[in-house]
Amino acid sequence: MHNLDSAQTRRTMLRSAFVIASGAAVSGCVSRVETALAPAIPVPAYVPPVPKAPVVARAAPRSPLGIRPELFKKAIAALDRHSGKVPSHDRIAIADFSMPSSRPRLYLVNLGRGEVETFLVSHGIGSDPEHTGLLHRFSNEVNSEATCEGAFLTSDYYVGKHGDSQRLLGLDPTNNNAMDRAIVVHSAWYANADMIGKHGKLGRSQGCFAVGQNELAKVFERLGPGRMIYSAKA
Repeated sequence: MHNLDSAQTRRTMLRSAFVIASGAAVSGCVSRVETALAPAIPVPAYVPPVPKAPVVARAAPRSPLGIRPELFKKAIAALDRHSGKVPSHDRIAIADFSMPSSRPRLYLVNLGRGEVETFLVSHGIGSDPEHTGLLHRFSNEVNSEATCEGAFLTSDYYVGKHGDSQRLLGLDPTNNNAMDRAIVVHSAWYANADMIGKHGKLGRSQGCFAVGQNELAKVFERLGPGRMIYSAKA
């Protein structure tokens, strides 16, 4: 009897130990499951913001060599202002009448390539009454025989009293009488380079852009119709 009671007691103790061990095992599994479901959240490293690239304004065309930057800037502004009336924007002519007539002051500019060709060009009698070789004033008045200021549109060719010529249309209030005044591009003996050697200056026109007799064909070829001539002094 004592032995039977002892055996039952041992079985009871074993069952209790098994239940306790099972509970501990289950608790360990639950703990591991809970740990797996709730991992530690990593903290990302601080990354400084990348600064935005500065907004760079579109650069204005650079003045070609030999042309005063302020004059070139005005010519480009005139081309933009009259863009709807000037069909071709690839080349322009700029007459810088701040210079004496003894110097090449008509610039033919290829805007795409930045190339420049220069030519002698006369100014009008009314712009230099004393024939000093310098332009002293502009005028848009009919019969003034003066050079006028502003943007011109090169038009058609014709043969007139000065031979091969090209009509010009004045685009500004300072030269809108150009067609009525017959202000054109033509050649003249008094605009030839040998005049400088003889007199130190060119002769004067009646307000037209007169170039040397051997230069007219090249000017016509480079400029052509539908482009802008810009005439200024300041």
